Amino acid sequence: MTKFVWLTALLLNIMLSALRPLGAQTLEHYPQWIWAGEPKDNQTVGLRTEVELLEPVKAASITFTADNACQVFVNGQRIGRSRGWEQFASESIATGLRPGRNIIALSATNEGGIAAAVAYINITLASGKRLEVITNNSWMGSAQPSGNWREIDFDTSSWQAVNVLGELGSQGLPWTNQISRQTLADAIQSENQGEYVPQVAENAQVPEGFKIEKVYHVPRSMGSWVSLAVDPKGRLIACDQGNAGLFRITPGNAQKPTQVERIPVELSGAQGLLWAFDSLYVVVNGGPVSGLHRLRDTDGDDMLDADEHCMFVPGGGEHGPHSVVLSPDGKSLFVAAGNHTKLPDAVVGSKSPQNWQEDLLLPRRWDANGHAAGILAPGGWICNVDPSGKQWTIYSMGYRNEYDIAFNADGELFSYDADMEWDFGTPWYRPTRVVHATSGSEFGWRSGTGKWPTYYEDSLPPAVEIGPGSPTGILFGQGARFPEKYQRALYILDWTYSTIYAVHLSPQGASYRGTKEDFVTGSPLPVTDAVIGQDGALYFAIGGRGTQSALYRVTYAGDKATALGNLVDQGGAELRSLRKRLEQFHGQANGDLNLIIENLGHSDRFIRFAARVALENLPATSWRERILGLANPRARLTGLLALARQGDPSDLDAIVSSILSIDHHAVDEQGKLTGLRVLEVALARRQGDEQGQGRMALSPQLRQQLLNILESVYPTDSNDLNAEMVQLLVHLESPAVVEKTLALMDNLGREPIPDWSYLVSRN
Repeated sequence: MTKFVWLTALLLNIMLSALRPLGAQTLEHYPQWIWAGEPKDNQTVGLRTEVELLEPVKAASITFTADNACQVFVNGQRIGRSRGWEQFASESIATGLRPGRNIIALSATNEGGIAAAVAYINITLASGKRLEVITNNSWMGSAQPSGNWREIDFDTSSWQAVNVLGELGSQGLPWTNQISRQTLADAIQSENQGEYVPQVAENAQVPEGFKIEKVYHVPRSMGSWVSLAVDPKGRLIACDQGNAGLFRITPGNAQKPTQVERIPVELSGAQGLLWAFDSLYVVVNGGPVSGLHRLRDTDGDDMLDADEHCMFVPGGGEHGPHSVVLSPDGKSLFVAAGNHTKLPDAVVGSKSPQNWQEDLLLPRRWDANGHAAGILAPGGWICNVDPSGKQWTIYSMGYRNEYDIAFNADGELFSYDADMEWDFGTPWYRPTRVVHATSGSEFGWRSGTGKWPTYYEDSLPPAVEIGPGSPTGILFGQGARFPEKYQRALYILDWTYSTIYAVHLSPQGASYRGTKEDFVTGSPLPVTDAVIGQDGALYFAIGGRGTQSALYRVTYAGDKATALGNLVDQGGAELRSLRKRLEQFHGQANGDLNLIIENLGHSDRFIRFAARVALENLPATSWRERILGLANPRARLTGLLALARQGDPSDLDAIVSSILSIDHHAVDEQGKLTGLRVLEVALARRQGDEQGQGRMALSPQLRQQLLNILESVYPTDSNDLNAEMVQLLVHLESPAVVEKTLALMDNLGREPIPDWSYLVSRN
């Protein structure tokens, strides 16, 4: 008898430990990760607890998640489910609870590997008393639940006490970086109160003098936010990546909670938002409504209510249609899309001729996993669009997946292009990079092993290489109440490594070069988009791929001046002006030929590029002979590149002869690389679908002359020159190329390893 009483008291004590008063400000107790026995692959377990209530329920909710998924039942009634362990789900359970005995049950599924479930139940009784129920060792579990196990009268005598893996937030648990005590508290506050009081963000770091706050914890019902905009009244607009819709946010402060309203327009999945021309422009990613939309308030009630689908843009997924921004003159839009996005049917023009090709001399190897296999030039693109959304002009191309674009105070466009992470460690890997997207620019993304090196003269180099990452939103600091250095900065968001970089750009010739600085870091902090608010703060969202979403605010509280100044950079202004004069001829057939040819040999690569694109827009018959007769080697090489791209097949011999007549001692390494590139493009564009047609199009004497010259200088001390010469030698079927190249490879030594290890801690 004594033993029975002792066991009864022990069990009662354990059960009561799961039912405790709820602290007013913070949680006094945290739930534990539990499971029924040892986890197995493709397993669904039953977990349940009994709750005795002495009075009616006024309000009640459950906040829960499980690795990998979970369904919640109250007294046998299915209440809700979670779809992934990476974020909490919350559901109201008030209608399912009643005075007396109640059963709360979790049906948790494990797809493979480790497994656990965690839940927190918040109950407010009619008297106002608040209770909490947490997952802990009082719960019962079964690895093979059957029958009416979710009901009150089910016999659990064959069930066992659950296996406790540890308390929520404990170090060493595999879920702690993503699911923590803070995320639980945020989820409870957001779901149960419907508003959020901003608080200091403990999971993020900013430079000295700056302050970062969490402004809003996004409830699961509002999805996972991936795009932001600012409306004329200073309110923010956000959109879910999935189907949760659009939301309008009035950021709060310590005295006033943040308020969020749902915008009553049936539109979601936007990766680009912009307020302009008394409208909200929305770029929807994928599906039948993919493309550019324009939302308006048609009845004057200060709420958007009408949706015009301006242009269908075929594409979707994470490489689909992305961002939309306003042009510097405020008269048009710019829209960016990744490399899985086809150009819309409404393209009415292009800054560069639309005869782009792969321009690869040798066969490429497609990605072994099939990613982007068969996708050809132009790859990712940027278009200039009129306010109606009907007239589209191709502005820039050759990207892998540029998620966002932004103009600086000089009116220059920039983007942040993605790497192909599966290429890491290969010769054709290209890190994420910030590029200066000038008129007619091409950045050389080609699928598989076909990516162009940055020294190809028919592409442009990056302003700064960042490293591995997943680019999302970008913006300049114009309008921020920050020190001037940070007003000028370009902020780029890296989703994978939970980082916002401040890129500090300095004029270099007609373009810019940059250095990066960690501005915001955290773990986890999957940043998606950012804006400068009318209050001068930088707001950014986290979320994406269904992860827990939130809104943050960065302000400056240091002692440096923050007055908004004139951020136009006078450095390089003259060269940028010359480049823009040449860019005025892009997409036009009446350019100033003398001015164009005069700048083909300019020492600045961006000016040469602008001149060549302008030349290519003119009929080749109007400039062919002048190019072939140019005395300046650099100018002739640039012009020959244009002829290789725009001339006739019969121009091949003339192009090769002209290159061979140039004294290679009279040009620098970039000039030599340009000459080799011209040969590659000329031969590649003459070989069609059959390998070898390019060399066969050359006269036999010229082919042998070219082969002899290349063999006489290969290999050199330059890896870049060797990489281009070996392609030409293979194409020309050199009998010596294999032996020479194998010997060269034996003596290359170790390639330097980039110092990117510090990023691992942020993933």
